[in-house]
Amino acid sequence: MRRVWRWAGASLVVLAAAPAQADELRDAVTADLPALVELYKDLHANPELSFQEVETAKKLAARARTMGFEVTEGVGKTGVVAVMRNGDGPTVMLRADMDGLPVIEQTGLPYASKRRAVPQTGIETGVMHACGHDTHMAAWIGTAQLLSERKDQWSGTLVMILQPAEEIGEGAKAMLDDGLYTRFPKPDYVLAFHDAAQAPAGHIGYANGFALANVDSVDIVVPGVGGHGAYPHTTKDPVVLASAIVMRLQTLVSRELNPTDSAVVTVGSFQAGSKHNIIPDEARLQITVRSYSDGARKQLLEGIARIARGEAIAAGMPENKMPKVTVADPYVPATYNTPELTQRVVARLKPRFEGRVFEVPAVMGGEDFSQFYRADRENVESLILWVGGVRAEEWAKAQKGEITLPSLHSPFWAPDAPVVIATATEALTAATLDLMGKP
Repeated sequence: MRRVWRWAGASLVVLAAAPAQADELRDAVTADLPALVELYKDLHANPELSFQEVETAKKLAARARTMGFEVTEGVGKTGVVAVMRNGDGPTVMLRADMDGLPVIEQTGLPYASKRRAVPQTGIETGVMHACGHDTHMAAWIGTAQLLSERKDQWSGTLVMILQPAEEIGEGAKAMLDDGLYTRFPKPDYVLAFHDAAQAPAGHIGYANGFALANVDSVDIVVPGVGGHGAYPHTTKDPVVLASAIVMRLQTLVSRELNPTDSAVVTVGSFQAGSKHNIIPDEARLQITVRSYSDGARKQLLEGIARIARGEAIAAGMPENKMPKVTVADPYVPATYNTPELTQRVVARLKPRFEGRVFEVPAVMGGEDFSQFYRADRENVESLILWVGGVRAEEWAKAQKGEITLPSLHSPFWAPDAPVVIATATEALTAATLDLMGKP
C-alpha cells in the first residue's frame, strides 16, 4: 500500500508502515504512556506564557528529582537543568520547551485551557499550548524516566533541560547567558523534537543541514511632510514613499539573492494616516525577514536599509528625514542539524520506526534551539526532529479535501498526544542510548 502526503510543501510517496516488532524499549514506553498522557492533560490545561513558566518548571523539576537527577531551577529565569552522571562517556543534552501562547483555545477538549494571563503586550488574554510544547514536556519526562531506569545500558553524562520562552525566541539565549555551558556539563550532542501539524501522527521527519530559518523583525519609520490631501505639492507624502519601499523590497529575493538561497521578506504591517483628505507626516512598516545562512541574512538586512534610504533620496527627502530602520535584537538564528549526528540518529531510527522516518525540506519557521549549537559550533553537534501529530482520521479527510488541517499556533490545533508522546519518547531514548551506549 502506498499513500502520498505533503510535509512542508513537498509531495512524498510513503509506504504504509509495517507493524513494528515488539521490543523491550517499546513495551516500556507503552507501559508508561497512560501516566504520561495524564501529565500531558495537566500541562495542556495549565499553560504559562514565556518567562512565566513557574508552576510548570516546579512540577517537572520535582519529577526529575525523584528519578535521581541533580536539578537546578531558575536557569535563564524559569529554566530547569537536570543532570545525571553515569561514568565516562559523552555528554548528551535533551531539550524541551515549556511556554504556551497568548491564544484563546477553541479545541473543545474536555481538558482545554481556561487560563488567562498578561503577555509582553500588557493586554490580558487566554493562554494555550497551541504549539504542542505540552507534548514536548511529557515526552521529556518519559525519556528521563526510561534513561534513569537503564543506567546499565549507557555511560556518560545526561543533561536534560526545560527551556522557557521559545515562543519569543529568547529562552535558549537566556539559559546560555546564565551559564548553561559553564555551570553545567557542556554537551557533545544536543537533541530535541517538535510536533508537526502537517504530518501524520507517529511519523518522524528530519532535515539534513539547515532545518529552520533565521528570523529577523525589522521596523521602518518613514518620515514625511504632512498636509492637505488636495494640495499634495505642498507635502512630502510618506505613504507614496513607503509604498515604493515595499515594492522595491520585493527585488531583494528575486533579483539580488543567489537563486539557490531560500529567503523571505514580508511586509506584515503598513500603518499611516487617519483620514481621507490628510497626507500624514509619517508611515510605519513592520517586516519579517527569513533566511538560512549568515551571509544571506547580512545581505538582506543591508539591502533593506539601502532601499529605504535610496527611495527616500529619490523622493527628494532631506537628510534629516531619512527613514529609520531598526532590526530587533536579539534575533532567532537559523537552526542547523549537523550532518554527522543527523545521519547517525536517522540510521538508528529508520529500522526501529520502519516506514515512518523521512527526510523533509527545511522550513521558514524559527526555533531558538539553534542557539545551543551556535554557542560552540566547534564542539557541539545538534539535531531537532519533527514528530507528526495529525490524527489518522483527520489526515484521511484532509487528503480527500474534506477538511483543512489547523496549523501550529492555531486555537484549533490539538495533536494526537498519545502517539506524539510515545513516538518522541521512544525516538529520543533510542537515539540517546545509541550515542551513550556502552561497548
